[in-house]
Amino acid sequence: MKCCFDFVYKVNGTRKRTDNPVNDDFSVSISESEKLVKVTLKPRAAVEFEKFAIVMPYEFGKDERIFTNGYQSWTVTKEYAPDGKMDEFRPRFLGFPKSKYKFLGLYAAGDLYWHDYPEQNGVFYGYSYGYVRKDRTIRLIGSLSEKSGYTLITYNTNNCTVTMEKDLEGVLFDSEKVVLEIATLNGDYDAVFDEYFAMMNIAKPRVKRSCGYTTWYNYYEAVTEEIVVRDLEAMSKIDTKIDIFQIDDGYQRTVGDWLEIKEDKFPRGMKYLVDKIHSTGMLAGLWLAPFGVTPKSHIYKQHKDWLARDKKGKCRYAGANWGGFYPLDIYNAEARAYIKKVFDVVLNEWGFDMVKLDFLYACCMYPMHNKSRGEIMCDAMDLIRECCGDKIVLGCGAPLAPSFGKVDFMRIGADIGLKWSNKPMHREDVSTQHALQNTIFRRHLDGRAWLNDPDVFILRDNNVKMTLKEREIVADINSLCGNLLFVSDFVADYTEEQKKIFVETVTRSKAEIVMARFVTDSVISIDYTVDGKNGNLTFDLKRGIRL
Repeated sequence: MKCCFDFVYKVNGTRKRTDNPVNDDFSVSISESEKLVKVTLKPRAAVEFEKFAIVMPYEFGKDERIFTNGYQSWTVTKEYAPDGKMDEFRPRFLGFPKSKYKFLGLYAAGDLYWHDYPEQNGVFYGYSYGYVRKDRTIRLIGSLSEKSGYTLITYNTNNCTVTMEKDLEGVLFDSEKVVLEIATLNGDYDAVFDEYFAMMNIAKPRVKRSCGYTTWYNYYEAVTEEIVVRDLEAMSKIDTKIDIFQIDDGYQRTVGDWLEIKEDKFPRGMKYLVDKIHSTGMLAGLWLAPFGVTPKSHIYKQHKDWLARDKKGKCRYAGANWGGFYPLDIYNAEARAYIKKVFDVVLNEWGFDMVKLDFLYACCMYPMHNKSRGEIMCDAMDLIRECCGDKIVLGCGAPLAPSFGKVDFMRIGADIGLKWSNKPMHREDVSTQHALQNTIFRRHLDGRAWLNDPDVFILRDNNVKMTLKEREIVADINSLCGNLLFVSDFVADYTEEQKKIFVETVTRSKAEIVMARFVTDSVISIDYTVDGKNGNLTFDLKRGIRL
């Protein structure tokens, strides 16, 4: 592999920069085979890297398309034309000076705290893996492990390079370590992704295509026991089998106090509702954000020493949701014990079969304990699996590669909105258009890393600003490209047409996608087969119409 290097680092308190892989402070060696590149660091002194980058030449064709994987579940992810521009969804600071956004927790769901968006056309970056596609043939570059740190892959069509960079902030290296293992694969789209996941030894998902219900996208935090019982009864009478009924945010006192139920809204407790759900033959699901606590929580007030802190010892908001919330330090023994207790009660005492775990990115915002963000996220997902055992886990708001094989379902796009278009404030914001785009262009993860959750489709008429035709497009794309098909509707209010659409959506066989592509800046075309029959769905992403 022809390449050059760019290192920025500190040793003995002195900041240095070099492009020499063998110097007085460390040496970097590369071993490679036909499909694997391994980079090993040998320090000669204790060294901490601000930048650890390998740059290699790469010739881009005008008719090729470049895929970059966004940082976490919600981050905008798509294919770009070589002359395209990535900063189309740059954060809008809404009058706040940029110096204040960390204090306020704005944009904390993304990587803006440690990475800048490209300023020019022809520069595209993503996390863990990416590819260049021509027709159905792709050239994939993919990290085999994020345990040493996140892998950022940048395609620059202006200077014809690909840069592989490790986020090693906060880690002091004093012994030999493999810091980068990269698969380089070329071939048919599906065959390449099959090989990539086989190289990582990721087992096939153990769950099946499922449909169900969640309370969130209709009632949000206003959910009550009465609503749950009413909507459960309605779902049990729909003319098809429903697999999962999930209670979302709003049952708990506040984020962090998961075992303190709002008794005025849920007077008979969660075990009562689990039994009601089980009596219909459905699995019971519950939403949690296990690594977050609000300032209102008893956990925050009584255990501030459980909070994750930056290198200055400050605890900053992990997001602006619920008026702002803080991340837990998953290495704190007492915090870890509390997390385990929560899952034990939810899964074993209350009896839930599935947990939807949200805002998972929060735990790895700050490098700490001589661990990189990537290593922290890998450890966090191991903790989740340890806590949940054989129960079903639906991940959300999570960096993807550390979660490969650790969850059963995973959200792979933004939260759906109640209207077709809006003006997102940032790349992780609520957006129907972004949700659909991610669902289409992250379809390769489905059946390999987990089963994809494209988020809900909505068919009801009340409190929705999408036309029925727009709602049908969402339902069709979810069914074609996803494997967890949820609604948040009170289905007893469905018209006969809406009932028919619902049943067709959730009972349709999973499609095999032959090709999905932008044919213009806003028009996406999907060629597929279902039950041996060929089909095509072409729609305008901006206008919300079929073509």
